[in-house]
Amino acid sequence: MRASKVDRQQQTVRDWSRVKLTCVGVFFCLAWLGLWTRAGYLQIVAGPELAEKAIRQHLASEVDKGARGEIYDRGGRLLAKSVEVEALFVRPKEIVEPEKTAAFLSKVLHMKEQRVLKKLQSPSSMVYIAWRVGDRTAARIREANLSGVYFSKEFARFYPNGHLASQLMGFVGVGDVGLEGMEKAFDERLTGRQAKYVVQRDASGRRFFFDSQGRELGDINGKGVRLTIDSQIQFFAEEELEKAVTANNAKAGTAIVVHVPTGEILAMANYPFFNPNVGRGISPRIARNHAALDVFEPGSTMKPLLVAAALQERVVKPTSTFNCENGKFAFANRVIKDTHSYGVLPVNMIVRVSSNIGAAKIGLQLGATRLHSYFEKLGFGRPTGLPISGEGKGLLRPLKSWSPLDVATQSFGQGVAVTPVQLAQAFLVLANDGVYKPLKLVADPDDTAPKRAPYRVFDADVCRSVERMMRDVVNEEHGTGKTARIAGLEIGGKTGTAQKAAAHGGYGNKYLGSFVAFVPAMSPEYIVLVMVDEPEPSHYGGVVAAPAVREMTLRTLSYLGRMPETVQASAASAGQAPAAPAAQATPAASAGQAGQAARAEQAKGPTSADKEIMEIAQSTPTEVKAVEVRSVPNFSGMPLRKAVEILMQKGIVPRLEGQGLIVNKQSPAPGAPWPGENKNDFVLWLSRPS
Repeated sequence: MRASKVDRQQQTVRDWSRVKLTCVGVFFCLAWLGLWTRAGYLQIVAGPELAEKAIRQHLASEVDKGARGEIYDRGGRLLAKSVEVEALFVRPKEIVEPEKTAAFLSKVLHMKEQRVLKKLQSPSSMVYIAWRVGDRTAARIREANLSGVYFSKEFARFYPNGHLASQLMGFVGVGDVGLEGMEKAFDERLTGRQAKYVVQRDASGRRFFFDSQGRELGDINGKGVRLTIDSQIQFFAEEELEKAVTANNAKAGTAIVVHVPTGEILAMANYPFFNPNVGRGISPRIARNHAALDVFEPGSTMKPLLVAAALQERVVKPTSTFNCENGKFAFANRVIKDTHSYGVLPVNMIVRVSSNIGAAKIGLQLGATRLHSYFEKLGFGRPTGLPISGEGKGLLRPLKSWSPLDVATQSFGQGVAVTPVQLAQAFLVLANDGVYKPLKLVADPDDTAPKRAPYRVFDADVCRSVERMMRDVVNEEHGTGKTARIAGLEIGGKTGTAQKAAAHGGYGNKYLGSFVAFVPAMSPEYIVLVMVDEPEPSHYGGVVAAPAVREMTLRTLSYLGRMPETVQASAASAGQAPAAPAAQATPAASAGQAGQAARAEQAKGPTSADKEIMEIAQSTPTEVKAVEVRSVPNFSGMPLRKAVEILMQKGIVPRLEGQGLIVNKQSPAPGAPWPGENKNDFVLWLSRPS
C-alpha cells in the first residue's frame, strides 16, 4: 500500500515537469514566431517607408554654388574676382537663449543688438546675420558654441584695383547678383551654376562624407569676361581727369580713349570715383557710368561734324566765306553770339576760331532735312549698342518739330543732346575715313548683339579736309585748342563750351567744357575725349579739358612706345624751327602753365583783326622744311618692364634708383633729346604702386 502511494506521488511530479517543459517550449515558439512575423512586417510591409526615413535622416541633398566668373582687361590683368568668405546664419527655432546670443553676436560683429535680436526671433527657418565674417571673428563665435548658430561658405566680390574703372565695372549685391555696370550686363554669364551633392551625416547631423556619384559633372563656376580696356591707360585717364576736375573746381568729369583701327575703347573714366569693394553707402549719382548714361549738349565739338556734312553735300568748300556779323547775329527773334568779334571768315577759320555764327549759317545753308539725316547717320538719337545696361540714347527731336532757329542752334551743338560715347562714336566716323564702325568694349565673348553693319557717311577726302581744320585748331596761333599742343607731334582737336540748361528752363550760368582730339591729326590712330562738368571760374574747353587731353596723350603714347622719334614739323618760313620742347618741365607743370596762358589769353580778348585772320587763312603756305625732332618719352607712371623694353630698343641700359616696379621720375626729362654717346647716364627712379 505504502509503495504504491509513493509511486503515485512520483508520477504526479513527473507529469508537472512535462507540462512546464511544454509551456516553456510553446512560449519560445510563440516568441520566435512573433519575431519572425515582426521582421517580415518590417522587411516586407514597412520596409520601403523605413528605408526612406533612414535616407532622410542620414543622407541629404545639398546645393553648392560655383564662384562668379572673373573680369579681365585686354591684356589679361585681373579687374574683378570672387573670393571665398564665411557667412553667419542662424536657425531661430534652435536658439535656446535669444537675448544672450544677440548680446554676444552684436558685440563681436559690431552690430546693433536690437537688429540681431530681431533676426534671432524671426519666424523663418534660417536667417543670415552677416555675409562676410573675418577669420578671427568666426573663431570667437565657434568657441562660444552657441546653439542654432552656423557658418556657410559664400563668395564675395573683390576688385583688386580699387576705384579703377569703378563705374564701368559696377558692383555685386547680396546673393551674388550684379547690380551695375559690366557686373549687371554680363550677370548671366558671370554667375556660377548650382550643383547638388549627396551628403551623409552622423547622429549629430555633422557632415562627414560626400557621395561623388551624386555630384553633377562639369565646371559650376561662372565664365569670365575680357574687356577692351587697358588698365594702364585707364589709370592715366583717371589720374589726369581727376587733376582737371579738381584744378578747375568742377563737379565731375568724363574721359574716353578709343583705338581707331579697331574701334576698341581703351579707357572709359568717370570722376568722382568710388570703391566697389565697399558695397554700402554708394551714392547712385557717383556709381552711374556718366560716359554712357548721361546726356549733354555737345557745344562746339559739333562743328567738325557739321562742316563734314556740308562738305559732303557740296554746299560749301573749305575756302567758302561767311559773314560772322562782328560777333552778334540777329535771327528768328534771337541773337546768336560769338566770344570774339569776327567779320568775314572762311569755313576752315570758322572751325579754328569756333564761330557760332559761322556754324549757324553753314547749318542753314545745309538745311534741316540734310542736317537731321547726318545726325542720324552719325548715331545721334539711338544707343551705340555697347553692352552697358541703361545706355542713354541722347536727345534728337523729330525733323517735323524743327524750326529754322533749331537748325541754326543745333549746328553749333545747342538743342541736341548726346552721351559722351555717342560723341566718341561720331568722331570715330571722321577718323575712320567716313565709315561708321561700332565702338567695341568687350573682347571676349564676342558681342553677338545685333549692331549696324559698317556704312559710309562721308567720303575720305572730306574727312581729310576736316582733319586738317582740326589740326589747325591745335597747331595754329589762332586755334582754340593750342593748350593741347605737343612739340614734335601733330594733334587735331576741337574745343567745346556748352551752356547747361537751368532747372527752371532756358540756360543758366553753368557750363560743360570739352575737348576731342585726333592723335595724330591726319589718319588718326587714337581718339581722346575729355569733358569737365561745371568748371569755375573759367569754363572754356581749351582751358579746362585740352590740357588733360595733352597729358593723357603723352602718357599713353609713352606707355605704348609710340612716341615719335622723327616727325615732319611745318615751319612758317624756310629755316624756322618748331617750338622747342619744355625739357625741364614735368607734365603736370606744363599743363598748369598752359592753362594759365590760356586763361590769360581769354581775358585779353581777340588778338588780331579779322583782316589778318583772313590773310593767314587764304595765304599760300611757304616752303615746308623737314625738321628732325628727337625726344625722350615720358616714363612717369609706366611699369618698369615696359620702360626698359623701350630703352633697350634704343640701345640704352638705364640706371635704376630706389625700389619698386613703377617709374616715378627720370633723367633726361620728357621731351629732351635722346642721349648721345653717354647712354649710361639715363636714370629711372622707382616707387611702389600706392
